[in-house]
Amino acid sequence: MEYIKAFVVGGLICMLVQILMEKTKMMPGRIMVLLVVSGSVLGFLGVYEPFAEWAGAGATVPLLGFGNTLWKGVVKAMSEDGVLGIFKGGFTASAVGISGALVFGYLGAIVFRPGMKE
Repeated sequence: MEYIKAFVVGGLICMLVQILMEKTKMMPGRIMVLLVVSGSVLGFLGVYEPFAEWAGAGATVPLLGFGNTLWKGVVKAMSEDGVLGIFKGGFTASAVGISGALVFGYLGAIVFRPGMKE
């Protein structure tokens, strides 16, 4: 049941984003920023953590989860390092995810040999 719930929640998040892309003239980059900021704000309000516990990977894998991870990292680093934690906490908390995205993106580029569109 956990897999079904994660699939449905992740699919609903993606569906809402797709509707937003279709109905507005927002560029994909701006929508990505909107999702990350929304995840951070929901984490700040204390809403995202209970939602993520209930929804599992369906809530933590999309960009909303990345924003919440950044928020949690900043809060933790601020409690340890003070104001300096504002700048270092988000990077520390999300380093594994960013590194994985870079490595697998590079490997995908090697395997599939992307080219410029004509």
